[in-house]
Amino acid sequence: MPPSAPTLPQIFASHIQTLALTLRPHTVSGYRGVTRRFLSFLRTAFPHVRRLRQLRRDPHLLAWFRSLCEEQPPLSNRSRINLLLCLRRLLDDLAATGHPLAADLIRCQDFPPAPHYLPRPLSPHDDRLLQQELRRTDDLPANALLLTRATGIRIGECLDLALDCLHQIGPDQWALHVPLGKLHTERLLPADPDIRQFVARILALRASAPPATLAHSAAFLLPHAGSRGVLYQRTLLPALADAATRAGCSGSVTPHRLRHTFASEMIRLGVSLPALMQLMGHRDIRMTMRYVEVLQLDLQSEFYQARQKALQPHRCPILPLPNASPNADLPGIRQALTATRHLLEMYRRQLTDEKTRRTLQRLDRRLLAVDARLDRLAAAEK
Repeated sequence: MPPSAPTLPQIFASHIQTLALTLRPHTVSGYRGVTRRFLSFLRTAFPHVRRLRQLRRDPHLLAWFRSLCEEQPPLSNRSRINLLLCLRRLLDDLAATGHPLAADLIRCQDFPPAPHYLPRPLSPHDDRLLQQELRRTDDLPANALLLTRATGIRIGECLDLALDCLHQIGPDQWALHVPLGKLHTERLLPADPDIRQFVARILALRASAPPATLAHSAAFLLPHAGSRGVLYQRTLLPALADAATRAGCSGSVTPHRLRHTFASEMIRLGVSLPALMQLMGHRDIRMTMRYVEVLQLDLQSEFYQARQKALQPHRCPILPLPNASPNADLPGIRQALTATRHLLEMYRRQLTDEKTRRTLQRLDRRLLAVDARLDRLAAAEK
C-alpha cells in the first residue's frame, strides 16, 4: 500500500468516530469490539488482505463465520447475531460513503436462528411473597425494587429517576416521569397511591444517606456514589436476591423478571396491548408481545372450561308444562305425554354420562310407543 493510504484499522476507526456523534457510548464500544475481533482474524488468517477492495465473501467472510462457530467457550446465537449485525452495518456504511467494497458480503442466511425465550414472570404466589418481604425490609433498595415492580420500568430507568420525578397532572392525578431510556424515549406513567408512597419513602430514606453520596447524585432519586452500575451490582442485585431467598421464591429472581411480572399482570387485569406498550416504553407492539404470558394456571383453566362447553354445545332452556291442567281424556293424556317427552329430552341433553343418556333415549321410545297406541284408541272411538 502507498504510505499515504489509510489502513483497515484507521478506516474503521474513523467511521466509528463518526458514529459516536449520534450513538450511545455503550453502542460505540460494541462497534469497536466487533472491529477489533474481525481485523484480528484477518491479520491471522489472511494477512495479505490490507484493503477494503480485497474483501470477498468467499473466503474471507465465510471463514470468519466459521471461526465464530468454533470459538471456545461457544458463542451463543444471540452473540453471533449481534456481531454480524454490527459488522454488516459498518460495511454498508463504508460502501455508502464511497469505499470500494464488494456487494452482498453478509447475507440473511448467514445469521443463526434467533433464540426465542419465554417470558419469565414470577408466579402470583412468589410475587406476593416477594413484595411482602420487600415491604417488611423497608430500606432504600427494597423500596426501589418495589417501585420497579409497581411501574414495570427498567432497572436502568429506575436508577435515572430524577429527584422530582413525581408530577401532578390534575386534581388527585399524579404521574411518574421516566427519563430518556433504552429506546431514547421518555414517558409519564400513572402514579397511584402505592407508587407515590414508594417514592415518598425513598425520599425519606435518602435523607439519611452519607453526605458524599448525596453530593455526587444530588439530582437523582436514588443516591449512588461513583456510577449507576455500582449501585446496581453491589446494592440492588444482592438486596433482591436476599429478599427472594427469605421469601422462599423458586428460581433466581432478577430485576427484569419484575418487569415481566408487571406486564403479565397488566394483561391479566385487562389492559390492552396498545396501552401496555405505552406503559412499557416500547416503540413496536411486537416488543410488547414478548412480555405477554398466559400463565399455565390460566391456560389449564381456560382449556378445561372450553372442553366442558364442547361436551354441552347446545344447552336448551327447560320449558315448563302448560299452565292449564290437562283434561282427563285421551287428548289431555296425549298432551301431557308430549310435554313429558319434551322435558325428558331436555334433561337428557344436559347429561354427560353416555350410559344414562342411552337409557333415557330407550325410555323416550317407549313413551312414543304409548303415544302411538293412544292415537289408535282415539281413532277407534271416532
